[in-house]
Amino acid sequence: MDALELAEDLRATLGRFVRLVKNEANTPTTSQSETLSLLDRSGPLTVAELANLRNVRHQSMRLVTAQLELDGLVGKLPNPADGRSRLLSITQKGREELSCSRKARTLKIAALIEERLSNQDRQTLQAAILVIERLM
Repeated sequence: MDALELAEDLRATLGRFVRLVKNEANTPTTSQSETLSLLDRSGPLTVAELANLRNVRHQSMRLVTAQLELDGLVGKLPNPADGRSRLLSITQKGREELSCSRKARTLKIAALIEERLSNQDRQTLQAAILVIERLM
């Protein structure tokens, strides 16, 4: 199979799978969960830094972070490097929400594996995960 065709099939399939799991697990939007994940991994960041890391417009990121702040999932801190801006950090409630979302998605995936995959399919899936990891 041609590498370009395989790449398109992989992209499309993984995208559909992620959307299905997030939808059926009833977890936050991708923009919210990715922003919380970034703050959890990276520590406090400015809106501009978040926008850059997520490759979105500053205004779009400002809207996402405003909603997260309204929900109590992120808070603002003074920015020691620039007194005019604020750093956003994930709150304890945000960490709990992120953990619950991850667990809900994991449980949904486990249920799908239990319902739909034979032992042979599970071994194939494990092998595929190892192959995908080599792409990273």
